[in-house]
Amino acid sequence: MFQNAPLKTLVAAGGLTLAAVGSAHAAGPTVIELTQTACQFVESENGVDHGFQTTKQADCEAINEKSGAERLATAKTLELKPGKYVFRVTNKNVPYQLGFWLRGEGVFGRAALPSVSGGGLTTGATKDYVIELKEGEYLYSCPLNPTPDYKIVVKS
Repeated sequence: MFQNAPLKTLVAAGGLTLAAVGSAHAAGPTVIELTQTACQFVESENGVDHGFQTTKQADCEAINEKSGAERLATAKTLELKPGKYVFRVTNKNVPYQLGFWLRGEGVFGRAALPSVSGGGLTTGATKDYVIELKEGEYLYSCPLNPTPDYKIVVKS
């Protein structure tokens, strides 16, 4: 379906495990859209916006201390193929600047696998984070809007 498209888009939707489509010779990267609301990535939590209220980072730290582990236990792991990706992240109604951090899981993973990060996501803003993922296990989160560490598994 996407074989001839220069840019493929996958939206992480509730109840879905993502898999990259197309082949290694596809013309462009796959786009994965993620929405940040207070203290969470909506798509990662099965499409559920928990409606948390926050005015500062400490609010999310308290919220995730209470419910983060439970929410993470039911969060969807993204399953992707090695290749080029654009993680398109939107700040939806969080009243302070956010960011995005995707990195290899664990000490070895951080040293051996590629990573991408950045900030400046003001309320309503969307930014693209480009990365070429290799086989391995990754985590992604927002340290500025503390979220749980959501998981990505990349394998051929």
